[in-house]
Amino acid sequence: MQDSTAPRARDEVAAPAAQNDAATPARPSPSYEFANTNVWDTRQLVTMALMCAIGVLLSFIELPLLPGVTWLKYDASAMPAMVCGFAFGPAAGLSVGVVGAVIHGILMADFTGALMNILVVAGFVLPAALVYRRSRTFRSGVVGLVLSVVAATLMAILGNLLVTPAWLGVPLDAVVAMILPILTPFNLAKGALNAVLTLVVYKSVSNLITPKKKQVKGR
Repeated sequence: MQDSTAPRARDEVAAPAAQNDAATPARPSPSYEFANTNVWDTRQLVTMALMCAIGVLLSFIELPLLPGVTWLKYDASAMPAMVCGFAFGPAAGLSVGVVGAVIHGILMADFTGALMNILVVAGFVLPAALVYRRSRTFRSGVVGLVLSVVAATLMAILGNLLVTPAWLGVPLDAVVAMILPILTPFNLAKGALNAVLTLVVYKSVSNLITPKKKQVKGR
């Protein structure tokens, strides 16, 4: 004779377990949020692209500075990069300057000139942009630009000592002989002109390229 109580007990135990499972609310599926890790927003990228285009155009407008030195000419292509450096930081300014120098080098098939321009624009943009980022005042901007003029002049001399003999075949002694009478005054004058243009242009366009909520008193 079979005992029917054991299956009934198992059914009685399984029923509450099923009820508990039905009463337990379903866990919501996890949702993932991805943070925006872009360093520059769309407004900044558009402004940087515009400044880069302006820099390339200015690189074709060349003027002699020193009498009798026709192979050294001034252009204001570093000014837009410095404006971006003031507005968005040293990385943005350096990016604009490097891209503009590379584009000019490609268009003119002058890669040694592009390398020289990259060295000079790095020396011109980084010191002033770093100083201005720490203290966004007119005085800090002027101090930073003075440092930038000196740094850009040193980078230009260094580039001439390294690049000119290696790629252009000019003897090193001839380059050294040009440092004091030609290279130093030319690059100091070029840097000073770019610094003055940067102050004038940045003061004029700062309200356009930088939202008012991000502006700092004393700019």
